Amino acid sequence: MDILQGNQHASPEDFYKSLKEKLEGHHDFPEDYLFKFIIPTDQSKLTEIYKVFDGIKFTLGNRESKNGKYTACNINAFVLDADQVVKIYKEVSKIEGVILL
Repeated sequence: MDILQGNQHASPEDFYKSLKEKLEGHHDFPEDYLFKFIIPTDQSKLTEIYKVFDGIKFTLGNRESKNGKYTACNINAFVLDADQVVKIYKEVSKIEGVILL
C-alpha cells in the first residue's frame, strides 16, 4: 500500500485513525467526497476499484499519464461518514499497485 501526502505514521492503523480524525474535523457528513488514486494503466485495476464503490452513488474521471503507463482516477462519491471513507480507502489499498492520494 502506498499513501502519499506526508505519511509519517508508523503503521496503517495509525494512518487510518489520523485520517478519520481529520475527516471528522474538516467535513460535514453526509456529503460528496473526492477519492484520488494513481494506478498502473490496466482496465482490470479500474474494475477492481469500481467494485469497491458498488452500491455507492459516484461519478468518475480518469486521465492517463503522458506516456500511458499510469492512470489518475478521481471518484466523487456520496459518503455517509468518516468511517465509510476509511473503509473505502482500506479496500482500495488492497489492490496491488494502487497509490492513494
